[in-house]
Amino acid sequence: MNKVFITRQIPEAGLNILQNEFTVRVNRQERPLQKAELMEEISNATALYCMLVDRIDREVLEAAPDLKVVANMAVGVDNIDIPACTEHGIVVTNTPGVLTEATADLAWALILAVSRRIVEGDRFVREGKFNGWAPLLLVGGDFCGTTLGIIGMGRIGQAVARRSRGFGMQIVYNQRHRLPQEVEEELQATYLPLEDVIRQADYLTLHLPYYPEVHHLLNRERLQLLKPTAYLINTARGAHVDEEVLIEHLRADKIAGAGFDVYEHEPRLSPGLTELENVVLAPHTGSASVWTRRTMAEMCAQNITQVLNGRRPEHVVNPEVYS
Repeated sequence: MNKVFITRQIPEAGLNILQNEFTVRVNRQERPLQKAELMEEISNATALYCMLVDRIDREVLEAAPDLKVVANMAVGVDNIDIPACTEHGIVVTNTPGVLTEATADLAWALILAVSRRIVEGDRFVREGKFNGWAPLLLVGGDFCGTTLGIIGMGRIGQAVARRSRGFGMQIVYNQRHRLPQEVEEELQATYLPLEDVIRQADYLTLHLPYYPEVHHLLNRERLQLLKPTAYLINTARGAHVDEEVLIEHLRADKIAGAGFDVYEHEPRLSPGLTELENVVLAPHTGSASVWTRRTMAEMCAQNITQVLNGRRPEHVVNPEVYS
């Protein structure tokens, strides 16, 4: 009997698919497993259903000689040693496409929350400080006529761009490959070199995958290009931003504010980040809508089911394993 191990509790829809065919064990603890715990749990597993926070390296894989598939409940797979999986004949799958709208919504929630100082205002009211309307009370940023800079114009970046049109914003963007002209025209987006996007942006939002070349993409030199009135939003990967330098800029009012759903040393936060009033911090909830998480769970479970039943999954990351 095939055995599936799931590293965290998941929506019932995905669990039901797997339990109909396989023996399933789930980590019921409200925390990621330590490496040694994970290795013990998958020692006799044929399928691993994992999360982005689970580091699946060569040592982990070698602890599971019967493993046939690693199904990641995420689009990104930078937490998995793909070459090692391929070498061991293990199929890697992900859940692309379904996170787009929810993540774009969360990016805009952060844009609105930090620029209009929603979290500050909520705390202000709860603490009994609200004594009525005042001309200078919690004045924040504007949108109409401002510039939204997008780094990474894939599905999520384009969804963020579409939402910005309702706010009357200009869009500039950068990514490795320029979009086709018809897509640029549809989005009313202008391609610029990276540094120019950063310079022009009143709101700069990141939507690119992680790979070593973009580690600290926003380093000290590039962060210095931001306007002092600009806001930085990151719902992509924490390591895109040098958080230590960013905190310096936020403290010195060299940038108006920031909104984050991901962190450089997640789940640990850089010292000083939580002390800043001009930052909104979300707990990696970009895909946390009911439909999105349910669909991700179903997709992940279906990927596993297809592999264990001898079929090629639709969302295979390392197709060379079938060569």
